[in-house]
Order: sequence, then structure tokens, then C-alpha cells
Amino acid sequence: MELIPAIDLMNGKCVRLFKGDFNKKKDFKKEPHEQAKFWESEGAKYIHIVDLDAAKTGSPANDKSIKEIVKAIKIPIQIGGGIRSKERIEQLFSYGIEKVIMGTSAIENKELVKNLSNKFPGRIIVGIDAKDGKVSTRGWLKQSNILAKDLVREFSSFKIASFIVTDINTDGTLEGTNEEFIKSILEITDIPVIASGGVGSISDLLSLVKFENYGLFGVIVGKALYENKFTIREANSVLSSERLSDYDLKNDYNA
Repeated sequence: MELIPAIDLMNGKCVRLFKGDFNKKKDFKKEPHEQAKFWESEGAKYIHIVDLDAAKTGSPANDKSIKEIVKAIKIPIQIGGGIRSKERIEQLFSYGIEKVIMGTSAIENKELVKNLSNKFPGRIIVGIDAKDGKVSTRGWLKQSNILAKDLVREFSSFKIASFIVTDINTDGTLEGTNEEFIKSILEITDIPVIASGGVGSISDLLSLVKFENYGLFGVIVGKALYENKFTIREANSVLSSERLSDYDLKNDYNA
């Protein structure tokens, strides 16, 4: 299970939102490319970027910062936010982005995702953001009645790289993850899953290790790293330590 640090971009700066609320944001001092370079030096194997401005409007707004991040690091980058066309995807790939995340466009135009996942197999991630189990779109500003689980079932037949599932009610709270939501997604797909939302401590990370053998590839962490609740180096050390052998993962999962 990989720890994947997040860089959320707004007006060219690193920010974090509370439960996806654009009116409840916190700015962080480091320039985005400096933050990415620091996390790479700490042992991150991937970087997760979200263009929040583009997620809200559908128009790219932070490409300068995105290009600077690509130039600053060597590890793979996955990016989401307002990615709603083949042309935008090809543009991001031309910058050196490894994988792109389709969220709103995946829900509003499933045929497009199917075609793009066929054209770029293993490079399209479907991002599903849910509140109380129901999908939100347009930068979490629009709530639907579509169940996240139904979308996961449908998209599992596509040639996508993975799902990113975010529980909006826990995102940015540092109060722990929604394990039941994560478990419910893992039970219905063989596609690798990346979880997001709520990690506030190394204990929160350890609580998810039991899902690793059931398809949980990684966990996205943002605010906890920015606020120094723990470091990537510390987390990687614990996650790879022999202490994990003391966990009866299967029994924990089925509990």
C-alpha cells in the first residue's frame, strides 16, 4: 500500500479544503514544485495533483505550476481536475504526466471514458467522489443521486488503471477514514483502488493495511503531511516494518 502525497492547486498555490468546501481553504507556504521535490526526497513514489480551479470551471488554470512540478521531480505524477476531453489529456501527457484522473467527465460521458481508456490503456484513472455514498461532481459542487458503488461496477469493465475513491465527509478533517466505504468498493471490483479522505495519523494508515490484499493500492494524504502530523519517511518506515506481520489482515478485513 503506497502513501501518495497530494498537491491541490488553486491560483498557483498549494491549498487544502475542508470537506471539499471552496470557502474553507488553507494556503501553504511552499511553492508547488518545491513541495513535490521535498516529498520526493522524503521517499514518495508518486505525486497526486488536483487542479481545483479547473475542477470548478472546467478550464485549465494551473498549467504553469503543473509544468514546474514535472520538471522538478522524477517520480510519476497523476493529475485530476477539469479533465473532460481527449485534447486535454494529450496536452497533459505531453507535459510528462503519467496518468490522468477523470471525475465529472467520467460520470457525465461514460462513452468518452471507455474510448479514452481503450486509446490510453492503463493511463486513465476514474475518480469517484462521494458524500454519504452518492457521487458529487463539478469540484464537489453538484450532488447527484448516483451511488458510487454502481459507478464502480460499471467502470470495472473498462481498461482503466485504477479508481480513486474519496469520502467527502472525511476529506480534510484529519479525523480518520471511512473504512466501511472503502471496504464496500473493494468488494465489488478487481481494479486497483486508491483511497482518499480523512487520514490524520500513522494509525489511520495502519488501519487500512488490512485492505491491501483485497485491492487497495494506495492512500492519498494531504493535510496531515502539510500540518506535520507525520512525515512520508516515518510513514513508509512503519508501513514496511515487521510490525505489520503481527496483523491478522484477513481476520481484520472480515471482522
